[in-house]
Amino acid sequence: MKDLNSISGLIVDAAFHIHSTLGPGLLESVYEVILTHELEERGLKVERQKAVPIEYEGIRFDEGFRADLIVEGCIVVELKSVEELAPVHSKQLLTYLRLLDLRLGLLNNFGAPVIKTGIRRIVNRL
Repeated sequence: MKDLNSISGLIVDAAFHIHSTLGPGLLESVYEVILTHELEERGLKVERQKAVPIEYEGIRFDEGFRADLIVEGCIVVELKSVEELAPVHSKQLLTYLRLLDLRLGLLNNFGAPVIKTGIRRIVNRL
């Protein structure tokens, strides 16, 4: 398995390529399928719309949340296509990281005019 920094670098590079080619303004679902393709072309294992289970009073609920992408089983990628990210978007990703017990997530906003300003790195106990 590649290290977190190498994998996240490949994800950011793929997002940059997609944003440069297609620009902002498409639906999240479009960016999701294209980013999945780009990452798989780069040799990465990608799971789409993976259930993020939640436990409550000893009962496990699998239908609680869905992570957009989980790359190489270690990085959660949450996709947005909005004018501006809201604080709740980072909180959502951090919650996914905690529930999955993963350390790194990338919040990618393809709606940003420049992708460099649309990517946030979120860490959980790193």
